[in-house]
Amino acid sequence: MCVKILLMIIVALLVLGLVMGSFVNALVWRLHEQETEQAKKKPNKAYLKRLSMSRGRSMCSNCHHELAAKDLIPVVSWLWLRGKCRYCGKPIPDSPLIELSTALLFAISYIYWPELLQGWQIAVFCLWLAILVGLVALSVYDLRWYLLPNRLIYPLSGLAIVQAAILILTADDRRAALIHTALAVIVGGGIFYVIYQISKGKWIGGGDVRLGWLLGLIVATPAKGLLFIFLAAVGGTIISVPLLASGRLKRNAIIPFGPFLILGAIITVLFGTQILNWYQGLFL
Repeated sequence: MCVKILLMIIVALLVLGLVMGSFVNALVWRLHEQETEQAKKKPNKAYLKRLSMSRGRSMCSNCHHELAAKDLIPVVSWLWLRGKCRYCGKPIPDSPLIELSTALLFAISYIYWPELLQGWQIAVFCLWLAILVGLVALSVYDLRWYLLPNRLIYPLSGLAIVQAAILILTADDRRAALIHTALAVIVGGGIFYVIYQISKGKWIGGGDVRLGWLLGLIVATPAKGLLFIFLAAVGGTIISVPLLASGRLKRNAIIPFGPFLILGAIITVLFGTQILNWYQGLFL
């Protein structure tokens, strides 16, 4: 593939990633607002209709004023408005970092995709981009509200099942691929299920268990299942220990583990084979 076409694809993925990152910002806020409104004794049906992703129009999360097209350009609008709503002047809670992160993940996924992008792998890669959007949304939701909602996990599980089915049906050894995927799911969610049962939900939540099943399905082998959990633990330690030592984080503070699991799974999908080969090489 010539360099010009390669650059065009990367630029297209960056733009698509920015758009989908903007979608993530809207999605997580609307889902949380819907849950909050529906929990009330008398939900505002008109407001719930405005919160619909399919029927509602984009609006400010503070004043609820409907946004114009010029307010919705990823990153650019935020910079132009200096991070404040054009209509009420309050800070915009949606971070452009989410849009930039999603765009970067799209481009990195294409550059470092572990398989040759041809045939069924193109479909698998497209499914991966859709899954990435959901994983970013889960991370943002967990960071903001310490929850991993089923309304995100279940649709993502459906996409992951389709992706796994394609990989199994196109594998040279379908039986082995099926067994490896099943073991990956058991490893990914089983460890957290045991922890959840032992601690009676005090150490981790049920959302982490369901996320573990999902990520195990995505990484597709038991070795990679263990790897993403290890990477998540290392990442969580690297972040939390300095914060605890400096006093910026209290010992009884709640630390959302979902984003670390998701980051570990993304690294595993893209670089897991190289990491495992390097690790095995240390002992051979």
